[in-house]
Amino acid sequence: MTDMERVMQGVIPYLMVDGADKAIAFYEKAFGAKDLGTMRSEDGKHVMHSQLEINGGALMLSDAAVMGEKQEVSKSYMMQLVTREGDRWWKRAVDAGCTVDVPFEMQFWGDRWGRLRDPMGIIWALLEPGPQNAKKEK
Repeated sequence: MTDMERVMQGVIPYLMVDGADKAIAFYEKAFGAKDLGTMRSEDGKHVMHSQLEINGGALMLSDAAVMGEKQEVSKSYMMQLVTREGDRWWKRAVDAGCTVDVPFEMQFWGDRWGRLRDPMGIIWALLEPGPQNAKKEK
């Protein structure tokens, strides 16, 4: 199974942003994204479609202008990243330029969790499952 086939499952977030090239570069730095394929517009000025892999999951994005849309960052969603290495992922994202909305710390429900905002205005939550919530390994 190829990387592309492996991540092409379930619900896949699709972001339309102003400056998709900058977003791709930022996600590579902040979240270790791997570019699985990027298509450019005929004139080469815009990203028509890009698929990234972040922590085993897919994220698709394009320049908003290509889709005939004006970028409006919504506050009705957030991207949630689940990892067992929360400190490493949090530090890398903050060092890359994410701003902290809610500190990464133990929450009342038993997981470590925090919320960040990337330079495009997208809200990201980082969750590290606590021992009672982590999937048991076989």
